[in-house]
Amino acid sequence: MTEAPSGEQYELTAGGYQAVVVEVGGGIRSLRHGDRDVLQPYPVNAMCDAAHGAPLIPWPNRLGDGRYSFDGVEYQLALTEPEKHNAIHGLLRWRSWDLLERAADHVAVGTRLHPMQGYPFTLDVRIDYRLSEHGLVVRTTATNAGTEDCPYGCGQHPYLSPGDADIDSCSLEFGAATRILTSPDRQLPTGTEQVAGTSYDFSRLRQVGDLHIDYAFTDLERDGDGRSWVRLHAPDGMTAQLWVDAGYPLVELFTADTLSDDRRRRGLGVEPMTCPPNAFQTGERVLRLRPGQSASTEWGVQLVAGQGSTNR
Repeated sequence: MTEAPSGEQYELTAGGYQAVVVEVGGGIRSLRHGDRDVLQPYPVNAMCDAAHGAPLIPWPNRLGDGRYSFDGVEYQLALTEPEKHNAIHGLLRWRSWDLLERAADHVAVGTRLHPMQGYPFTLDVRIDYRLSEHGLVVRTTATNAGTEDCPYGCGQHPYLSPGDADIDSCSLEFGAATRILTSPDRQLPTGTEQVAGTSYDFSRLRQVGDLHIDYAFTDLERDGDGRSWVRLHAPDGMTAQLWVDAGYPLVELFTADTLSDDRRRRGLGVEPMTCPPNAFQTGERVLRLRPGQSASTEWGVQLVAGQGSTNR
């Protein structure tokens, strides 16, 4: 049997949910409830496209020119988005991750990011994926395994599924006060805008339509447990909803307009992020991990009937 491009496939089941976590990139390839996708999958015989389900470590989003300074030292990373002259989505998307723990409802994968050109630090990363009747919970923990302080940020890149529809026919609910504006050519930050009253105001459930979205949002509305929610209500009467904990102060929404024709606008990218685009360059919200120090964040996703609820 030919090995899948994403390597080993680790299956989880619980509470009517089924998930597949993959070796390559340590991400989630699929999440279903019964016969309905909760996250837009990619085929087992295909490479991961557009970072579907991938962890974004040690920085999410874009880094202009791949350059940054930390403690007065200048660093240069490889340009992984060469057409825009950016480094994008960290360094772990195409690496093999080790299986650390496995049970019917739980998989933990991990990897060590060894010192390399542009990021001469040692980082141990562990991601726990756990299923229950309340859906999927993903916990990411990074530990500085080196002898010097290191810069750190993280994110992940799941796509909420609209079922058999496209996202144009879905309605979206997402409470965020601020949108980060970006340049059209390189998608690097140029400023911010208050969301209220604009086309990007989804504080009340409304249809996505043909709106193009590829922006990070912050100043998120949160519930009594400190969670912020994104709810995608589909024509089949089901809502795929994703939450982030307080460790994620930003969420990027992406309507997948740049994907191939058969994949375009068939999932809504909802990306938890600990820091904004170009953060390694600006220093904004970048975490400094001391030797031996760890940082953990959580997000989760579930499928519910109707217009969604916190369903804890």
